[in-house]
Amino acid sequence: MSVATTEHFGSWLKSGAPWIWLNAAAVAASLVMVLGLLVLIAVNGLGHFWPAGIWDIQYRSADGQVQHLIGEIRSSEVIGAGRLRDAGEPVPDGMEGPVERYLLKTGNRDISGLDFRWIVGPAITERTKPQDIVAFERVEWGNFYGFIEAVQEDGQRVAEGDAAWEELQPRLERVAELRDQIRHLQKSSIGAINYKIERLRLQQRRLELDGKDTPEALADIERQHNLLQDEFSVLQKQLDTRYEEIRRDSVTMSVMGGREVEISLADIVRAYRPNAMNVFAKIGFYFSKLWEFVSDDPREANTEGGIFPAIFGTVMMVMLMSVLVTPFGVVAAVYLREYARQGPLTRLIRIAVNNLAGVPSIVYGVFGLGFFVYFLGGNIDQLFFPEALPAPTFGTPGLMWASLTLALLTVPVVIVATEEGLARIPSSIREGSLALGATKAETLWRTVLPMASPAMMTGLILAVARAAGEVAPLMLVGVVKLAPAMPLDGNPPFIHLDRKFMHLGFHIYDVGFQSPNVEAARPLVYATALLLVGVIVVLNLAAISIRNRLRERYRELEQ
Repeated sequence: MSVATTEHFGSWLKSGAPWIWLNAAAVAASLVMVLGLLVLIAVNGLGHFWPAGIWDIQYRSADGQVQHLIGEIRSSEVIGAGRLRDAGEPVPDGMEGPVERYLLKTGNRDISGLDFRWIVGPAITERTKPQDIVAFERVEWGNFYGFIEAVQEDGQRVAEGDAAWEELQPRLERVAELRDQIRHLQKSSIGAINYKIERLRLQQRRLELDGKDTPEALADIERQHNLLQDEFSVLQKQLDTRYEEIRRDSVTMSVMGGREVEISLADIVRAYRPNAMNVFAKIGFYFSKLWEFVSDDPREANTEGGIFPAIFGTVMMVMLMSVLVTPFGVVAAVYLREYARQGPLTRLIRIAVNNLAGVPSIVYGVFGLGFFVYFLGGNIDQLFFPEALPAPTFGTPGLMWASLTLALLTVPVVIVATEEGLARIPSSIREGSLALGATKAETLWRTVLPMASPAMMTGLILAVARAAGEVAPLMLVGVVKLAPAMPLDGNPPFIHLDRKFMHLGFHIYDVGFQSPNVEAARPLVYATALLLVGVIVVLNLAAISIRNRLRERYRELEQ
């Protein structure tokens, strides 16, 4: 290499151009990886709701017998023939090298014991897609695949053969209406009465503890209790009637091997024939499944149904956390920047705040469990809810303690962002306000804080984005696999901060790693992860939009 070339290369390095290109390449690689991850999640998650075709497959088993299977082909892979033989799979003699096999979702778990099984490609002798194969989504036991033989009402057949499918649809609509009525009676009407009865029990216990359990007070409580019991009896009769009506109809299905099975329509959520659907019918089915996913309750150990309680719990926790973290973070930042003497102690506090942002989140969870739940919540129960003891009210993980724990976790983000926003405001603006006769508090409230609001809002929404994805601390301070009641309902005081709740992040963990049926749960893991990523992306985009608008609003004042 010549001297001129070496000098030119050295000057090129000193110019900084290589580092600019390396930085651009790193950013581009990061964007490609993030977009690739999102595409992977979207394909695996959103594809789950499309009605897949159902195959009628005949194959030769390892003992040479021809068997019959019905199900969806979920995936395929290529594997060596030797490995399949070692595993006892039926591979034709003399075949070597790679062999393709298929993962078949056969459903009917209550009959066969398994709803997924592998089929070796060379063992398949015939496969077709009959138009009349029916798929049932059930309340329990997952999907059911088969052929309709007849529809029964009170044990009597009312339709057979081709007419059975047409007869099935209006009866399923009737069952859906009855199911909604049952859910309303159980959760709203009967649930409200049970809540009031429990409040009366606690009221009586409180009177006993205070020594005010006079005969008149106890008689009044007994009168109210009897009225509630009368209402409960009426509603229970209505509920029993709905249960009798919903169990009226059933359907007889033929499954693999020609066996006939009778299924109550009360156990069926949806019935469809994917092989007979056209494109528009499949699109309608797809969006109905998406709506069910975001608006319905989970079922089948969270592997079926929707995730609305998890969405609601996540949003409510984040909103409560925002209300708690904003005043503390902003007040701390204002004190550090505007009032505190700038010395070694202040610098030490700033270092501590920055270090708090790097503490593992599980440490905050342990602190929240020990301080908020056991110490603070236990003392609140002793002071304000002694009638409920030994059953804890606030001395157990719940929504309030989860929100406080995440507020503690995210307050360093708000402090740092707000303090940086305050530091960017020119001192001439403060001096001008003071020169015009405003007090320091008026200057801070009417001039400084509005100009720092873009940084404050950005810090808040970044804190919200981080809190929305946290899981580890929530496992200790309030989140559960399935909450029997949501924190917000029609019973006073309407917002129940002591209740446990569901969360999208924990839902992903639970379905992905704790599910008894991993293959069935895998698509829901991707779909829930995509929804959580979407929530975080929307929050970050909202942060950028709010910051830009506020910045434009106060740009002229800064100049």
